[in-house]
Formats: sequence, C-alpha cells, structure tokens
Amino acid sequence: MIYPLVRELADDGIPVTVTCRVLKIHRQHYYRWLACPVTNAELAEAYLANAVFDAHRDDPEFGYRFLTDEVRDAGFMVAERRVWKVCSSNGWWSTFGKKRGKNGKPGAPAHDDLVRRDFSATMPNQVWLVDITEHPTGEGKLYMCAIKDLCSNRIVGYSIADRMEARLAVTALQNAVARRGQVAGCIVHSDRGSQFRSRKFIRALDQHRMVGSMGQVGSAGDNAAMESFFALLQKNVLNRHRWATREDLRIAIVTWVERTYHRRRRQPALGKLTPIEYELIIASTATQAA
Repeated sequence: MIYPLVRELADDGIPVTVTCRVLKIHRQHYYRWLACPVTNAELAEAYLANAVFDAHRDDPEFGYRFLTDEVRDAGFMVAERRVWKVCSSNGWWSTFGKKRGKNGKPGAPAHDDLVRRDFSATMPNQVWLVDITEHPTGEGKLYMCAIKDLCSNRIVGYSIADRMEARLAVTALQNAVARRGQVAGCIVHSDRGSQFRSRKFIRALDQHRMVGSMGQVGSAGDNAAMESFFALLQKNVLNRHRWATREDLRIAIVTWVERTYHRRRRQPALGKLTPIEYELIIASTATQAA
C-alpha cells in the first residue's frame, strides 16, 4: 500500500499531483482511499493476522488447525479455512510440515552460548540444562521436557505432555523454579529448538531473572550432559517394552526419575552418591560454613 506515502508527502508540502505522477498512480484512486483509508474488513483481517502470528511465533510446530484453536481461545470466532488463508498468504507454516522451498535451517539463537561445553558447576542453581525427548505409545507420541542441574545432576524440573509446544518447556521451567526457590542469575542452557526460542519461554526466564544460553547449530556436544540423561531414560524406561498408553509411560517415567535416578542410582561423577545425597552434603557444608 503506497497511498500512506502520498499522504505523508502531501503533509510535507509536496503536491498530490506531483507525487502521483512520479509514482505512476491515479489521483482518483488515492482520494478514494483517503476518504476511507481502512475498511472494517481490512481492520478485522489485520487483527486476526496479528493473533495468528503471535500463536505461530510461540509454537512454530502448530499447523493452521492448531493455530485456529489458539486464536479462538484469544477471542476470535473464525473458521479453519480463514486461518489457512492467513497462513498461506504470509508463509506461516508448521516446522513439521513441508519445507515449501525453504532451507529448513534452525532459527537464530535467542541467547549467546555461555556454557561452551563446560558442563560443571560448584553450587546448585548455577547452570541448568534443558532439552526435550519423545517416545511413541499406542496412543501417539509422548513428549518430556527435563531440566538438569549441573552441580548434582538432579532433574530439578520436568513436564510431560502429548504435544511438543512452548508450554511444555515453560511448564518444566516453572516446576523447576517452584522446587528450587532462589534461581536469579542461574544460566539455563538449551539447543536452538523453537520451544526455547519462543516468546513464552524467554518471558519466563526474564520473569525469574534467569540467563538464557544456547548452543551452536548441529552440534550435539553442546548439550551432551543432558543427552546422557535421556540415554539413561531411553535404556531404563522408554525401550523396555511397547507402551500402550501415554499415561502408562508417564507414570513409568516419573517413577524412575523420582525413585531410581534421584535416590538409588549412584553416580561416579558425584563420588558414588545419588543426586539427592550429593545435594544434602552440599547444603550441610554451606550451612556449616555460614
């Protein structure tokens, strides 16, 4: 739309006739637009497009059907076909869909890499690692987002759901903060997954005054310490047998994390202590030093 430029130039003293001649547009069309710059239908379409874009930015995996649910929750009475038209005209496609001519490269990092493969921490709540894994069941895939404290290797927060969206990561972070308390200044390191680049997750980090960190593209070693936990989970739970329902797998995951990994599995890196035992010793030492 070039007509707003004509109006701005007219306000600066440049005649409409001159501007229209230079831009090769009809004065009659400009004056028709000037009488009614934005129709009600165009305004409604713009509000809808903004809502669809916000939902797409928060959860890039969503196709237009899920985006329709999101904008309906935001108060828009809209059909799926109309949302599809908005997505189609703007190129807002699900990251799980067809590439549609794009190179499929990961998005730009939301944070610098502050960890640089130094997977160590001297005290709890200094550095957390976060990542997402998935596993099939008879009802469909189940997704788990887990957060690991590098000091004790404890899984300080996690969430499990049937959709891999930004809420999965945000819920895991909120659960970790609720469990740990004072977390201001803690570095939260992740890969460049869209869930961790989402506006919801970044807002949650800011809310708790935490510091985001992201690894490099295509480098599994940048989050190797988190991958080691998922490898244990895969071996001890996920691959033990076929899971009929998501609920069965969810219960098995929670049971193994809370009962076995935290309280029974002794780790050489922790001096043959469990994560819970290691944190109790650190807390006792800190209390004596105080």
